[in-house]
Amino acid sequence: MKVLPFKIPKPENVTLYVEHYKDETFYEKLHQHKEIQISVVLHGEGTYIIGDCVGDFKKHDVFVLGENLPHVFKRDAAFEKETEIVSLFFSKNSYGEEFFNLPEFEHFQHFFNDSILGYQVLSNKDKITLLLSKLKKLPKYEQFISFLEILNLITEADKLKLSSLINLKKYAGDEGKRMSDIFQYSMENFHKEVSLEDVANIANMTPNAFCRYFKQRTNKTFVNFLIDIRIGNACKLLAKKNDLSITEISYKSGFNNLANFNRKFKAMKGITPSEFRKKH
Repeated sequence: MKVLPFKIPKPENVTLYVEHYKDETFYEKLHQHKEIQISVVLHGEGTYIIGDCVGDFKKHDVFVLGENLPHVFKRDAAFEKETEIVSLFFSKNSYGEEFFNLPEFEHFQHFFNDSILGYQVLSNKDKITLLLSKLKKLPKYEQFISFLEILNLITEADKLKLSSLINLKKYAGDEGKRMSDIFQYSMENFHKEVSLEDVANIANMTPNAFCRYFKQRTNKTFVNFLIDIRIGNACKLLAKKNDLSITEISYKSGFNNLANFNRKFKAMKGITPSEFRKKH
């Protein structure tokens, strides 16, 4: 099984590498790589883990991920259409170590500094999506011009920071495999009863040792991490047009008690599940 770290398969003479992920090319294991990544969701929806942040992605979402920031985008298997994400990979030194230190690019420092923790782009998304989706087919000179325009649009956009400082570390070897297995198991089984014993066995640890290990590496308990995934799934179901009741959605998201679901949902989202459904 391929685990952290992940090597982007770009040719050596390519400074900007664009890849469309869908079907069998969709890589749904927690991973990290040395390149900065800009990703646009063209179709579909699902759940992401970026650093220590768990959330949902949907069509038109735009994300920026810094170097070696652990992440995974997992498709929603229940979504009726294919999920497709186009991603651009590059490094700050793609055009030489001093290129982005030129006075003309001083404002791009915000892009690179903010990317360390990863963020979601909240404005200028239509223009960014259009430029990025066409980038791969352009001649190299036009790619370069479009790349600078994408950086400029993102730099000027409103953003939502995703990760936290405690997560800035590089996983490798056995630790990378262990974290990948934990995240993968959680995202595939959140709708079931998940015990600390089950997930500790996957990590080959005792429950107490696992709790300490996970908290040190993600800045949250495993129980809260699992709740994040479950609430995220509930939000997707509440936002869809369907005949599911709040009770059914709570059970499909891994909660076996409606009162507990309502309490956790309001604590995280600030509104009740019913209010969230009306709002969306």
